[in-house]
Amino acid sequence: MALPVSLHASTTPQELEFVAGYDMIEIMPSVQTDRIRVLSGTYGPLDALRTTKVPLWMALHLKARKKCRIVSPPWLTVDYLQDRLSEETSEKAFSLLPFRYAEIAKLLLDSAAEDIESADKIRLILKDIHEARQAKSREGLHQINDVNLRPQLKLWGQVRNICALELNDIRPSFVKSMDILIKLSPQTQQSYEEEDTFRDWSMGDDSYPVAADSTMDTEW
Repeated sequence: MALPVSLHASTTPQELEFVAGYDMIEIMPSVQTDRIRVLSGTYGPLDALRTTKVPLWMALHLKARKKCRIVSPPWLTVDYLQDRLSEETSEKAFSLLPFRYAEIAKLLLDSAAEDIESADKIRLILKDIHEARQAKSREGLHQINDVNLRPQLKLWGQVRNICALELNDIRPSFVKSMDILIKLSPQTQQSYEEEDTFRDWSMGDDSYPVAADSTMDTEW
């Protein structure tokens, strides 16, 4: 099924999962091998008596061939995620989670659910966490208007613990909103043009300063 037009400016879910596949994760091998050399690095050796860290994509590859058991990350537990969910619903700030928690969790739950304790319950908690964080992201967008554009941009620059999934969700709306706000606010547009001009000039452009165009181009 084709992606909606609103998501064309964003990274696709499959692309996010691909990038998350390079995060390191622990496995318990069931075979013994020498070091494994691939383009991204050298991993191993694999020893059936001890855990080792490999990229997530390699762990899933070995898991599919019944050559390892994946060690669940310490944050992928009911207790830890339930605490994060409580923080999400009781505090304005985002709770602390790995930057690619959603993609990693989905890959593990899809391909190695038997290695994750209480996998079904974790799925439900992750869905609630995603919805709570998505609501906070949208609320931040709603607070941006022509009157307080710059203060809100400064506030967004200080956001802590926002993750890849939230950034990807808000990118199309944020870019479009910024484009419209800058066009509707002559003062803001002029200020952005002046900043872009000074930046180009200060970086060593031999030509005279010329005003730049300020127009800015998951399911569980």
